[in-house]
Amino acid sequence: MTDSPLVRPAPVSGFPEWLPEVRMIEQKWLDVIRSGFEKYGFCSIETPSVEPLSVLTAKGETSNEVYALRRLQEDADDSSDSRIGLHFDLTVPFARYTAQHFNELVFPFKRYQIQRVWRGERAQEGRFREFTQCDIDVINVDHIPLYFDAELPRIMHEIMTGLGLPTWTININNRKVLQGFYEGLGIGDPLAVIRAVDKLDKIGPEGVGKILSEGLGISAQEIDSCLALARLRGTDAAIIDEIKGLGVKSELLTEGLDELAYVLDSLGNLPPGSVVADLSIARGLDYYTGTVYEGKFVDWPNYGSICSGGRYENLTGSFIRRSLPGVGMSIGLTRIFAKLLAEGLLEAGPKSPSDVLVVIPRDERWKDAEATAAALRQRGMNVELYHQADKVTKQLRYASRKGIPFVWFPPFEEGKEHEVKNLASGEQTTADPATWLPTAG
Repeated sequence: MTDSPLVRPAPVSGFPEWLPEVRMIEQKWLDVIRSGFEKYGFCSIETPSVEPLSVLTAKGETSNEVYALRRLQEDADDSSDSRIGLHFDLTVPFARYTAQHFNELVFPFKRYQIQRVWRGERAQEGRFREFTQCDIDVINVDHIPLYFDAELPRIMHEIMTGLGLPTWTININNRKVLQGFYEGLGIGDPLAVIRAVDKLDKIGPEGVGKILSEGLGISAQEIDSCLALARLRGTDAAIIDEIKGLGVKSELLTEGLDELAYVLDSLGNLPPGSVVADLSIARGLDYYTGTVYEGKFVDWPNYGSICSGGRYENLTGSFIRRSLPGVGMSIGLTRIFAKLLAEGLLEAGPKSPSDVLVVIPRDERWKDAEATAAALRQRGMNVELYHQADKVTKQLRYASRKGIPFVWFPPFEEGKEHEVKNLASGEQTTADPATWLPTAG
C-alpha cells in the first residue's frame, strides 16, 4: 500500500489569515469598533453569508465579482444551489433584510454589521477576495435628518482614534455640489462626469480631462472648471466661498453647499485636519445622492480608502415600494490591518490569551493542579493547565514561548504552600488561589 501524495499547504491569494498573536490584536480592534458603534445606539444584525443571485445582482454594478455557490457533488437534476452566491458587500443584504423585516423594525433604524464579504477580483495590495467589513447605516421612512450625515464621521473619528492608527483624514464632499456645479456649467450628463472625476486619484487630471473631452465631448473651458472645483480643499465653511467664487450657479448646487456647510460646522470641534472638505471625492456608485465620505492614510495617499460611504435616497427600492433614504459608512478593517502589519506597525500580542499556566509537578498531584486551575478560573482568570507531568523547566519554557505571564506551582507535597512565578520579573512568591491577583511585572 502506497502513501497518498502530500497536498502542499499553500495559501490562496487574496484570502488573508493571521497567526494567533496577530489575530488577538484583530479581535481587540473588533471590540473597539463594536463598542464605538454601540456607544451611539447602533444595534447589531447579522445576515447569512449567501443571498439569492437575484438579490446580489439587483444593482448590476458588481455582478461580475459575485462568487456563485454549488455543491461539488450536486445532483444533475438539482439546480437549487446554483441560484445563491456569497455576498460581496453588506449593503445589499441589509437592503433585503430591511425590506423583509420592515413591519418589525423601529425607524430611524440604526444598525451595525461586522462580517466577512467576498469579491471575485484580482488580489493586490489593499484589495482582497475575502475581507471583514464594519458597516453602520441609519435609514428612515421618507426622510433622513441631515444630523446623521455629521454623526457618522464623528463615530468613525472616535473609533479610528481609539485604534491608534497612523495619521489619516476623513474627506467629505456632497454629490449635490458636484452634480449642481456640472448642471450649472450646462453639462448634459453630470453623473458621467462624476464617474470620470472619481478616477482623478488613479489617472490624474490629464486622464480625467481626456475622458471628459474625448468620451463626453465637454469643452476645454468646462473641463478647466471641473478640475478647478476638484482641486479645492478646506476644513471649514470658507471652502463654500471658494466654490461660489468659481462663478457657477444652480439650485442643486446651492442645496449641496448648504448641506456641506452644515456637516463641516457640526464637525468643527474635531482636531484640525482630521476632517477635510475635498471636492475631488465623488464616490463613483450612482446610488449616492448627497454627502459622501472617504478616509485615507496621510502617509500612503495612493493606498485605498480606509473608510467610506455616503447618503442615498432609497435603500430598498429593489425590494419594496417604500422610500427608505439613509446614510452609511464602512471601516475597511482588513485593508487597514493588513497595511499596518506589512509596515511593521502592529506589535504582536502573546500567542495565548492565558493569564496563568498551572504546572503539573508529578502525576500524583494532578487533581490538586486541576483544582487550582478551576479555582483561578472561577475568579475570572484565563488559566491553562499543562497537559502532563513533565520537567518544570520544560513547562516554564512552554509558558514563555506562548507569552503566558504567570506560572503557578501547586504544592509538590501535602502541607506546602502554593507559589507563583512572574516570568517578566523572575520573582517567585507564595500565593493563595482564593485571593491572589495578577499584577504587572
